[in-house]
Amino acid sequence: MNVWEVLEGLVLGIVQGISEWLPISSKTQIMITSIYLLKLSFSQAYAIGLILEAGTVAAAIVYFRREVWGILRALFMRGNDYDKMLLMYVLIITVITGLVGVPLYLWVSDSVRGIGLGLPMIILGLVLIGDAVLIAYSRARYMFRRDLTSLRIWEVVLIGVAQGIAALPGVSRSGITVSVMLLMGIKPDEAFKLSFISLIPAAIGASLVPLIFTGGTVESLMTSASYAAVSIALVVSALISLVLINALLRLARSRRVVLLTVTLGLIAVASGVLSILTGFG
Repeated sequence: MNVWEVLEGLVLGIVQGISEWLPISSKTQIMITSIYLLKLSFSQAYAIGLILEAGTVAAAIVYFRREVWGILRALFMRGNDYDKMLLMYVLIITVITGLVGVPLYLWVSDSVRGIGLGLPMIILGLVLIGDAVLIAYSRARYMFRRDLTSLRIWEVVLIGVAQGIAALPGVSRSGITVSVMLLMGIKPDEAFKLSFISLIPAAIGASLVPLIFTGGTVESLMTSASYAAVSIALVVSALISLVLINALLRLARSRRVVLLTVTLGLIAVASGVLSILTGFG
C-alpha cells in the first residue's frame, strides 16, 4: 500500500459516506471522482460506485440493528406486529427495486455515457424544497402525521419503484424515496428512517449487481483502483455514514426539519448544476 492508494481510498470513502445520505446521488459523485481522480472509464466508475455501497450498508445495519433484528425475528415468525409490518415493507420494496433497478443498471452500463445526470438532481432538489414548504404549512394541520402502519400496499410498491429508478446515475436513492414518502404525508423523521432502512437490502443488491453482470468490468476496475484503496474507502464511508445518519434523524425529529429539507433541496440543485457545468449533465 502506498500513499497514493491511501489518498484514493480516503477521497472515495469521504465522497461515498457523505453523498449516500444527501440527495445528490452518491453514484454520480463517485463517478465524477473516479473519472477525474482515478482516470477510470464511465462503466468502471459506475461499477465502483455500486461496490462502495457496501460501506454505507454496513453503517445502516449497525445503526438500525434493532430494526434489523426485529425483521429477522419476524422472518422466523417471532417478531411483534411492528416487526412484521417492517418485514413486509422491506420485502415488497426490495422486490420492486430489483425489478425496476436491475434492467435500468444494465441499460445504463451499456448505453449511457454521462448524459443528463444533472437534471434529475435539480428536479429532485426542487421537489424537496416544495416538501419543505408543505411541512412548514402543515405544522398546525393534519398533514405529515402518517407512519409505517398507515402505508398501503400500492404506496409501498410506489416507494419501491422510486428506489429502483435510483439505479440511474443522477438520481439520489435517499432523496427520491424521502421525497415520495413526504408527498404521501409520512412524518419527516419516519420518512428518513424508512428510507435508510430500505437502503440495506437495496445496497446489498447494488453491490452484487456488477459482480454478477459485469465481471470483466469489475476485474479491470480493481486493476485501476487497488483493493487497498477500495478497502480504505469502505471503512471511511461506513464511519462517516454513522455520523450522518444520526445527525439527519435528529434534525428530522426537531423543529429544524424545514431548514433541513430546504438545505437538502438546495444541495441537490447545486449538485445538479455542478454536474452540468463539469460536463456530466
